[in-house]
Amino acid sequence: MSGINEYLEQRAYFLGCGPQKPEGSKLILGVPLDLTTSARPGTRLAPYRIREVSDIIDEYSVYRGISLDDCDYSDAGDIILPLGNVAASLERIEAVAESFLSRQKRLFSLGGEHLASLPLIKAYSRFYPDLAVVHLDAHADLRPDYLGEQYSHASVMRRVVEILGKDRLYQLGIRTAAEEELAFAREYTCLYIDQVLEKVSEVLEKVGPRPVYFSLDIDVLDPAFAPGTGTPEGAGISSRELLQAMHQLADLNIVGFDLVEVAPPYDAGDSTSILAAKLLREALLCYGD
Repeated sequence: MSGINEYLEQRAYFLGCGPQKPEGSKLILGVPLDLTTSARPGTRLAPYRIREVSDIIDEYSVYRGISLDDCDYSDAGDIILPLGNVAASLERIEAVAESFLSRQKRLFSLGGEHLASLPLIKAYSRFYPDLAVVHLDAHADLRPDYLGEQYSHASVMRRVVEILGKDRLYQLGIRTAAEEELAFAREYTCLYIDQVLEKVSEVLEKVGPRPVYFSLDIDVLDPAFAPGTGTPEGAGISSRELLQAMHQLADLNIVGFDLVEVAPPYDAGDSTSILAAKLLREALLCYGD
């Protein structure tokens, strides 16, 4: 950790954490990457804002019947990223993630834009060679590039497939995609158009006991439930349906989790950030034990 600490800063703590809390086996990690957002920027502010509003929610989950008081977790802070440099930012995120994973930590990361998932998954793939990825999103994110840029939040899952290989990516809730993305998905991924709860049991069966990285883009939700996001897409699922899906997916062997694309500047009343804090609490309680 000696060389990694210089890349971390702590501006706020998530619910139940603080400077005196010992490091847990589950680590919250802020990844404020916000360099390729194609519509409305602002996701770099999400890790701080989600932590700041987390005191509004309770540590106890009425869904699970357990509390964060009984969870071995802590807050590692945010990665300090070189502004304007996509390649260097991705390298730093990967290095920080790899350092924590080498110490048998499980990461619960807060983006940032969805491109932040790429270096995290890349690091995870070295520790879990048979890794599968479960991806909840409104967008397929399978473009070969976006406006000529290969490393973009619109192409992040295309890059993930290139790392993991065929039939290792399971995509739920997708309701917008280019024709070329759908053609790619038919050959290389398991993509379910506009379905989440209806297909969870099928995903559980297909993935089986393999280690899973769970990437959750907040815009899988209808904008009525999550207005604070950079690329909102109508006709999504409800927050209740998302919670139900998250709880059912707990039957998977989830070894890593991220929550991305919350954009506080567009979040009336902090409703999206508060919901994100609740989703993170549920993830901490459900995954990685």
